[in-house]
Amino acid sequence: MNELAKELNTILKGTVLEDLLSDMGRRFYFPKGIVAQSTEAAEHAHRFTATIGMAKYKGKPMNLESIRKFIPELDPDEIFPYAPTSGSKNLRLLWKKQMIKKNPHLEGIETSSPLVVAGITAGISILADLFTDPKDIIIIPDMFWGNYRLIFEGKKEGTVVTFPFFNEKNKLNLSALEKAMTDNAGKGKLILLLNFPNNPTGYAPLKDEVDPLASVLEKAAQKGLKILTIIDDSYYGLFYEEDIYPESIFTRLSTLHPNILAVKLDGATKEDFVWGFRIGFLTYGGKGLTRDHFTALEKKTMGLIRSSISNCNQLGQSLLIRGLTSETYESEKKENLRILLAKYEKVKEIIKQAGENTPLKALPFNSGYFMCFYLEKGNAEKLRHYLLYEKGIGTISIGEKYLRIAYACVELEQMEELFNEIYKAAEIFA
Repeated sequence: MNELAKELNTILKGTVLEDLLSDMGRRFYFPKGIVAQSTEAAEHAHRFTATIGMAKYKGKPMNLESIRKFIPELDPDEIFPYAPTSGSKNLRLLWKKQMIKKNPHLEGIETSSPLVVAGITAGISILADLFTDPKDIIIIPDMFWGNYRLIFEGKKEGTVVTFPFFNEKNKLNLSALEKAMTDNAGKGKLILLLNFPNNPTGYAPLKDEVDPLASVLEKAAQKGLKILTIIDDSYYGLFYEEDIYPESIFTRLSTLHPNILAVKLDGATKEDFVWGFRIGFLTYGGKGLTRDHFTALEKKTMGLIRSSISNCNQLGQSLLIRGLTSETYESEKKENLRILLAKYEKVKEIIKQAGENTPLKALPFNSGYFMCFYLEKGNAEKLRHYLLYEKGIGTISIGEKYLRIAYACVELEQMEELFNEIYKAAEIFA
């Protein structure tokens, strides 16, 4: 094992991280190679910098005008250079401020600095590398984004265990979560992945659901179970009801118990409507962890970034900095949220008008981009196929009984026609 990895492991000794890290996680470190030495030179080389593999002319990165002309308001230094492995320092600071603004209870809580990752998918993959060994248990609600299984089972050979997302009262099924954790506590380590607002259901926890959720985790941790809790906040902030818990559950879990490591994955992708930028953030929190612990964990994470994509998109980061610091940023986001809220309310109205006498039953939804139908009769894939090839309507089937509708990408004035066609098609297959 590399000496730098050994040093980081020594720093993490005696914490929950010592037990949670995978074999790969223990081996990883951030090398003192070209990137580290170039960063050091950028701070101290006051005469010449001859470190990084980048061409300059008259103090600016060389570039092609045929490309440069399309981005006239940014300086070449904001467009063409490599970004730091951990992400732009200014962007990381801005995002941390945004996190605290959106989650006021984070004020004063020690966490890592957000690391820039190439979208939340990359963030999940990095965490899988850091913390998952073959046969490790990953607990996920049964309504989940399929890429989780591809990453944890296909890539890391872990075992995904699901529990019913909703109970008979259409609330979070916390008793099923507790049972899943109890039944799989034998190895002394668990990975729990929660995604709110949830994809595919479009559900975010209510204010009265978060403390009971935290209690389930705390009870398990008090019994000695080491828990990595990954919080996929991809759709954070897209809330449409007043009774939704307004902060990320990362806020609650990052100070809950020393046996719990909480990781917040969020990003500009959906929050700031820049899907193709592929700019996400990864932030660690945990009760009893110090700045030294977080720095060591950041270095292991940076090693994984360095060994895969090296760094994230500089142009996307620069544009995001400009957006976050714009005077109109907040008002523009509010307007987009107003449009999404109108779509959500229209869908709720259509479902209410459809009534109970239909083979399609809407699962609870209150946020995000999606809603899901449960098919009491018929097959979801057959329904999806019919809608696509007979009606020219694209939807997503999940298993045999669920149909996901991404209503956020449909125009408000087309919503009624879309859902009427779906309801009529469902009757054919009932």
